[in-house]
Amino acid sequence: MIGAPPGLRRVVIMRHAETVANAARLWQGHQDTELSEAGRSQVVAAAPHLAAYQPALLVSSDLQRAASTADPIAEITGLEVRLDARFREIDVGEWQGMHADEVRAKYADVIAALDRGEDVRKGRTGETRADVATRVAAALKDVLRELMAGEAAVIVAHGASGKLAATELVGLDLDQADRVFRGIDNCHWIELVEDRSRFSGRARWRIAGWNLGPWDV
Repeated sequence: MIGAPPGLRRVVIMRHAETVANAARLWQGHQDTELSEAGRSQVVAAAPHLAAYQPALLVSSDLQRAASTADPIAEITGLEVRLDARFREIDVGEWQGMHADEVRAKYADVIAALDRGEDVRKGRTGETRADVATRVAAALKDVLRELMAGEAAVIVAHGASGKLAATELVGLDLDQADRVFRGIDNCHWIELVEDRSRFSGRARWRIAGWNLGPWDV
């Protein structure tokens, strides 16, 4: 765990552990999938490290793969997991449940647009990244409203929603985030620390660690 100076708030945004669908390379989106055996082992290894942040709040996407990742952290910390659907993964529309290779073959035009950096709807009928950024930003505001000086919050989200939540908090636009940061691996997390400008005293958020895992902290 990367430390923060006393009195500063921290937000830790975690991606859920591996699911059966992750292992099979299936698109999930809002599909409610279970953790794989490897995923359950990942949670056991990671939970003590997340608990070491001594969170005052533990929030999770309401999808079972995220809630199942949050539960062991709750057991260690004694916190209740607060479920918030706004932290759900991006809705992938028609791609839900499809294999990654099938999606690339059948939706070559959409994949090509995404590869060019265009913010098109996933699976034609799903969400854009901007859609997800809007909802996770609103959820983050509610978390920060409750978080007192010196406290930490742990949020269990997903690959796209977790990355977008982090970049929204620090004020990076979508294109900047994609150019600079890779995705989050299963059962890895981002640590964000509140800082205050030495000139204006205004609060701002900085990234203290990206794609951290149990072996990195």
